[in-house]
Amino acid sequence: MAKFEPVLLKRIAKDNSDHIDSYIADGGYLGLKKVLKDMAPAQVIDLVKASGLRGRGGAGFPTGLKWTFLPKDHPGPIYLCINADESEPCTFNNRVLMEKDPHQVLEGIILTSYAVGASKTFIYVRYEYGDAYRSMERAVQQAYDKGLLGKNIQGSSFSLEAVMHKGAAAYICGEETGLIESLEGKRAWPRIKPPFPAIEGAFRKPTIVNNIETVSCVKNIIDLGADWFKSIGIPPDPTNPRDAGSYGPKLYCVSGHVNRPGLVELPMGISVRELITEHGGGVWKNRKAKGVIPGGNSMGFMTEAELDTKLDFNGPGKVGCLGLGTGAVTVFDDQTSIVDVLYNICRFFAHESCGQCTPCREGTAWMFKIIDRIRKGHGRIEDLNILEEVGNQIGTMPGTTICGLADGAGWPVKNAIRKYRNEFESYIKNGDKKVRTLNLQMSHH
Repeated sequence: MAKFEPVLLKRIAKDNSDHIDSYIADGGYLGLKKVLKDMAPAQVIDLVKASGLRGRGGAGFPTGLKWTFLPKDHPGPIYLCINADESEPCTFNNRVLMEKDPHQVLEGIILTSYAVGASKTFIYVRYEYGDAYRSMERAVQQAYDKGLLGKNIQGSSFSLEAVMHKGAAAYICGEETGLIESLEGKRAWPRIKPPFPAIEGAFRKPTIVNNIETVSCVKNIIDLGADWFKSIGIPPDPTNPRDAGSYGPKLYCVSGHVNRPGLVELPMGISVRELITEHGGGVWKNRKAKGVIPGGNSMGFMTEAELDTKLDFNGPGKVGCLGLGTGAVTVFDDQTSIVDVLYNICRFFAHESCGQCTPCREGTAWMFKIIDRIRKGHGRIEDLNILEEVGNQIGTMPGTTICGLADGAGWPVKNAIRKYRNEFESYIKNGDKKVRTLNLQMSHH
């Protein structure tokens, strides 16, 4: 592979990279000025469609196509919601962009708003992201001061108001209708769809919800063109009519048991093994990987034998994972108990289920209670079948819940049991030495 030059992360190491003057000195906002002067909104949409950009928030839906779902000739207002909730564990690509290069994000937001005809944008940032929130807030104020936000931007007929909004620290707010409910001041319970947000979203008006990394890609597509974007990544699989290709650069987080955890920008389609060895410095303490979570907890597991899988929108699905997700790769070594890993994941989802749908509310709690019991040395072999069954029966795919949180909660459970069943059975039959000692001590008291 020829040496890849980062685009999204190009500026993050510069002094004052978060300040508007530094951004403008590097050519920032020139794309916006050109678009306002020379391009109609429909041309921007066509350019983004031609680039093959797919949403970077997890689902990978074609961005330009999503924009066309807005009703034609709507009197307005139309809103753009920016999803900066980023609550998937071990995911921090949006945080780095907001903290280090907020104007790249903001230019992408303004361009997206222009394309879809939005008069107001809500930037929804998770509560724990204090530095990112303040960085974006400063960027918004600087853009207002320079006439890049507000009425008649750069002397054009386009006006845009930007509103910062702090989330209340809930995983469910990353689901777009949950985010909208929260934005409206209500409990973040996802809405039944249809209607989809493009028809009836925030405050019952047509709304587009896009992710931070997605709008940053929009800015670079405007600057560098659709052909540049399509020259990176992986074209569609000719044998799969549903594959829209995996184009462009992608931000990959590498964390867990690696020597160099961090954030890297690479072409779509790098293999998990290459990401770990070349960019994560290999597995720590000279150990081997037992498994990898390829894109956040909800995607499930890859075993060591599956690490040559490509990290594009299609690759992880070929080895039984839910998808690419956020591209946050978490490694655990061969001395880590898979029971402990699954315990942490089940505990997380049981805590984060919003409780609106009974299968998810009860199912996530059951799975956590069962894995907790197994971990304490009181498991039964049939528990594994029950866990698999619950994992299969909750979620939007079996058609039992309103949103995909339950799919994301069930997937790693059934996936882990399928791929590491021998270890689970051995743990249940023989226990963990620490657990057995603890039980012995408790029985003597």
